[in-house]
Amino acid sequence: MATVVPRAQPVSREILTSGAMAAWEEIQIGAELPGVRVEAVLVEVGDTVRKGDVVVRLDARSASAQLARSNAAVREAEAALALAESRARRTHALAAEALVPAQDVDDVDAGEARARAQLDTARANRDLAQLQVDFAVIRAPEPGVISARSVQPGQMVGNGELLRLIRGGRLEWRAELDEADVMRVTAGAAVVLDGTDGSRVAGRVRQIAPGIDTGRRTGTVYVDVPKPGALRAGAFAQGRIVLGTATALTVPAEAVVRRDGRAYVFLVDPEQRARERLVEVGVEVGADIEIRSGLGAGDAVVARGAGFLSDGDLVRLAPEGAAPAVPPTGSAQ
Repeated sequence: MATVVPRAQPVSREILTSGAMAAWEEIQIGAELPGVRVEAVLVEVGDTVRKGDVVVRLDARSASAQLARSNAAVREAEAALALAESRARRTHALAAEALVPAQDVDDVDAGEARARAQLDTARANRDLAQLQVDFAVIRAPEPGVISARSVQPGQMVGNGELLRLIRGGRLEWRAELDEADVMRVTAGAAVVLDGTDGSRVAGRVRQIAPGIDTGRRTGTVYVDVPKPGALRAGAFAQGRIVLGTATALTVPAEAVVRRDGRAYVFLVDPEQRARERLVEVGVEVGADIEIRSGLGAGDAVVARGAGFLSDGDLVRLAPEGAAPAVPPTGSAQ
């Protein structure tokens, strides 16, 4: 049998977990003109749009006709105001020569004020009609990716959602962690996700939920994923949250024996007998594995053939590199 002494080497501290991909911010696009027929839908799910791009056109004939009437009303009100102002000027000129009574001056002033108010009303109605025409053209409020479509040409729109937009096409990964693990994560920590196509997708912790779910004792970590690759919103992904690097004791992975859900190593006592030692293992580091507890830095651990041993077996140490032999019951030669 060959033995090794645990060696210290840097290991990456990580939290392995899974979570759902989701839109960082999803915008619901609706219509401001309920009860109007859809003329055209200009986008499909998955299309990338820029801010201001036309995504849906509604039937604007009724709104356009109302705008034309409003424009005519404005012109009529402008003509009425011009006439009222002309009358007011003439009446004031006559009143200056005491040729008309003061009552006439008051009447023309009131007429001019009414004409001006009517023009203001006509212009407001025109602006409202123009707004209705503008509402018939539905535009993307922000750049992003169309994630859902629930409208078809010819459909009468209501107050509900027509399209859904992932703002900026930006996705995030949301992982629920145990309370203890949440406390270990810091904003800005690197994250590596496993893509559905076998690729590795990089992310970074953007935010940690300020509260813990009192029922499940978990907290949510939000991870920015600027280049999600094949990952899609709604999909689950496995990931590793990198907490940092620390120095830890490691032994060859083949030195660890797993039985009944526990991990053991074998040490050799002065009488050349194998002694089973329960250990807590951590992450794998190449061909080695981290030992979090159960071993000291100077302990001699059976490196090869540990799977053939039982506690108390007599062993004979062999030079490093010698092939291990299967020991007989009660001993290892």
